[in-house]
Amino acid sequence: MLEHFFQCPYCWETISVLVDTSVSSQTYVEDCEVCCNPIEITTRSDGGGISSFEARVLGQ
Repeated sequence: MLEHFFQCPYCWETISVLVDTSVSSQTYVEDCEVCCNPIEITTRSDGGGISSFEARVLGQ
């Protein structure tokens, strides 16, 4: 698991999530810890690191 910091696409606050790098590709929804809006998170991992990370407004 790696902690990844990013900006919420709703409130623009910097928040973090734990990314399971043992999974090569995943998409899931997590609420912002500041504004509580749902964020769609897509990650790709390779070799124990994060190769791509995207956080966007749910449904866009």
